Amino acid sequence: MPDMTSRRNILFGAAAAVTTGGLLTACTSNEPSDKGSSSKAADQPVADDKPGKQVTIGFAGPQADHGWLNAINDNAKERAKKYSDVTLEATEGSNDTAAQIGQVETLINKKVDVLVILPADGKALTQVGLKAMRAGIPVVNLDRIFNTPQAYRCWVGGDNYGMGLAAGNYIGEQLKDKKNAKVVELAGIDNLELTKQRSQGFDDALKNFPNIKKVARQAADFTVESGQAKMSQLLQAQKSFDALWNHDDDQGVGALRAIKQAGRDDFLMVGGAGALSAMQAIEAGDSVLKATVLYPPTMAASAIDLARALGQGKGISGMAEFEIPAHVTLFSAVVDKKNVGQYMPTGFR
Repeated sequence: MPDMTSRRNILFGAAAAVTTGGLLTACTSNEPSDKGSSSKAADQPVADDKPGKQVTIGFAGPQADHGWLNAINDNAKERAKKYSDVTLEATEGSNDTAAQIGQVETLINKKVDVLVILPADGKALTQVGLKAMRAGIPVVNLDRIFNTPQAYRCWVGGDNYGMGLAAGNYIGEQLKDKKNAKVVELAGIDNLELTKQRSQGFDDALKNFPNIKKVARQAADFTVESGQAKMSQLLQAQKSFDALWNHDDDQGVGALRAIKQAGRDDFLMVGGAGALSAMQAIEAGDSVLKATVLYPPTMAASAIDLARALGQGKGISGMAEFEIPAHVTLFSAVVDKKNVGQYMPTGFR
């Protein structure tokens, strides 16, 4: 989840962020939709185009030790199955940089047509990205960015600053008529750049609402256990507040446990990332969780679309250019009671 503030970023709307729909798939898809679709966003309908050149895509994803990371792997694999002209060579996935470098080098030696890489560490894997590019294998860099654009042909990922901005604006609109409103923030891992960006976006949004003051911030670790422990601390320290923004829906499971145990229901909560459990809670309307801001794992499905287009020498339907963009930044949509039904198929477990 990288820092992407370059002016070259292309901001796609909610449709691209949620279903990887018309804009990305109109020129790259060849299979009709599966009527028995599951909850994966990659199972959403794709355009019924004719098959093209056969393309072998190497996919080096993360170790699935978090709901969002598991969804990344699932979206990539399920999307590839939609194409009769795509063969996916997927690695086991690793959060160990040395192991992942070895996995990518194996894919390079197999001479795959295109590589899709979500690096465990963008800086550490930059050299192997360069190696692939120099070998004539275009790289789609997913989410965590390499140190140089020479190491990838296209980057696709989410908007961490935009997540914070969307969360802050949503909370601001809910509390705009309340005098001396107070909000608290349950952040992610504090030494990560993505956490800093999410907090900065949140703070910048709140500047538009002078009646609102952020009275506390606590960092957690993107885990259920840390979410519960840190939320308990926040609740003990803050006897009264009006809204909570939690950066991550996985740690939000723990936060909701702490809130329930404390018997608190005097504030609204906004989550982050778009877990299925969060969307189900929003739909049920029986907890303080009223919305979540997407950081869509459907980006992995989009990465497969883009990799196929690269392998077949295509651009993107709906754009004038002959080539795919250099950067695709997905939109951080807010999901609440009004639109949760639309977004539910993208929720990850």
